[in-house]
Amino acid sequence: MYKDTFKIYSENYLKNYEINYLQDRVDEQISWYDSKSQSSQKSYKIWTYIILIASALIPISVNLLPINIYTKIITSLLGIFSTIAQGIINLNDDNTNWVEYRKICETLKKEKYMFLYAAGVYEIEENRFAYFVERIESIISQENVNWANIKKRKQGELNET
Repeated sequence: MYKDTFKIYSENYLKNYEINYLQDRVDEQISWYDSKSQSSQKSYKIWTYIILIASALIPISVNLLPINIYTKIITSLLGIFSTIAQGIINLNDDNTNWVEYRKICETLKKEKYMFLYAAGVYEIEENRFAYFVERIESIISQENVNWANIKKRKQGELNET
């Protein structure tokens, strides 16, 4: 239904280059950020569940299983799994990526719909599309700058240790 509504709206009110920009740039970026947000969320949750389960099983293995070499191995492996999972979460920064990608995706969607419905800053017809492109590209480039700064800061923290 959305595609049909967009098609009807775009054929009646938008120029071809505006339609192309919306489909080739804006929709592609929304799709990319949405996909990356979902995969970061999934990865973060999987590793967090592993940590929770492994950590919860450690006291059970220590207190309920008979003390022998197997109990020690099981307990050690659970601790190792928990530590590795936490390390992966920290290295991949999935929680931050999930939130940031979702925020950018939703911001791009908001700008798109405000433009399509001539709302807010897009009410004035003069240079509406140019202003829209400028705002979209600013959102995308700002995210790239933020990503580079975060990676640089993390690299600096690693070098200090």
